[in-house]
Amino acid sequence: MVTAAVLADPVCAAILERVPSLGLPDMWLTGGAVFQNVWNALTGRPPGYGIKDYDIFYFDGANCSASAETRVASKVRDVLADQTAAIEVCDQARVHHWYEEAFGVPVEPFTCATDAIDNFAAVACCVGITRDAWGLRLYAPHGLADLFALHLRPKASTAPREVYDAKVATYRARWPSLTSDPWP
Repeated sequence: MVTAAVLADPVCAAILERVPSLGLPDMWLTGGAVFQNVWNALTGRPPGYGIKDYDIFYFDGANCSASAETRVASKVRDVLADQTAAIEVCDQARVHHWYEEAFGVPVEPFTCATDAIDNFAAVACCVGITRDAWGLRLYAPHGLADLFALHLRPKASTAPREVYDAKVATYRARWPSLTSDPWP
């Protein structure tokens, strides 16, 4: 069901069809592109509804400079030139360099792209999908129960309370049937 919901969104389908050809190490489509498309399928909304941007994570520990990330983002934009949606490309090997300034708390360096998915503020959001030599693969380290239940539960992670609370507010505005637990 997750894969079908994601592939029903033409932007996601284009990303998963074309971006793997760039050979980005440890590349994942994640964030709202995945979990929000599942919510759309579950609530009868069209694919792509409410998605602010499409997150592509990769991990290149060998060259994690800002300029390298900019070059990768440019290549992704080129391969997806016909897509008008906002597409965010982020080398997760770089996150520890800017995270504290952006969110007020430090983060330990990640060792792979899925470390970043593990650190999303809500359990339901910790999901990604990739296409590699084995085909489409789903990553959901905490399972899919919260995602399918349209339930947001805070996850002990590097994300501060303000991030979780803001996500809950914006997501519930777009998907009113979502339920949520308060920050502990």
